[in-house]
Formats: sequence, C-alpha cells, structure tokens
Amino acid sequence: MSKDDFSENLFWDADPGDLDLARNRRYVVQRVLERGTVADIGRIIHVYGMSDVVATAKSLRSLEPKALSFIACVANEPRENFRCYTSRQSSQAPWIF
Repeated sequence: MSKDDFSENLFWDADPGDLDLARNRRYVVQRVLERGTVADIGRIIHVYGMSDVVATAKSLRSLEPKALSFIACVANEPRENFRCYTSRQSSQAPWIF
C-alpha cells in the first residue's frame, strides 16, 4: 500500500517520493484521523493493525478533539489515556477560533 491509495487531499504537503508508511507512521495516522475518510481509516487499520493505530494515537502530542473522540470511542479507551488529552493547552490562544 502506498500514499496513492489514500484520498489525494490528505498528503498535499508531502513529497510523494519521501512518504514512507512505515517510517512516517505518526504523521500518517494523525493526518488520516484528522482529515481522512472512513475508507482512509480502514486503510490505516489494514496497514498497521488496530492496536498499532491506537498505540500511535495515544502517543501523539496533538490531535483534534473530534479525532480524539472518534479513536477513543472506536478503541473503547478513555480519552484520559491519550497523551494529547492530558497535555493539551488549558486555554486556546485568542486568535484560534
């Protein structure tokens, strides 16, 4: 499986030749959880396995709230077990809406 198997809008900022699914696991998992379709999520589960996707998501420093809620629900894990939940900013900067 390669970058071309995912939605074309996911990796718009990455050079196609430089993206390695094994080496860039954290980047791929985060991007798919935040911006991917249901089919894209199925592809990362096929490539990495559900346990590795959840473990990677748990180690991410940041993850959008909707993506965090989704992966926590699918994995049947409390949000408190995810690093991005426990280390999030206490308040948003005034320029972030």
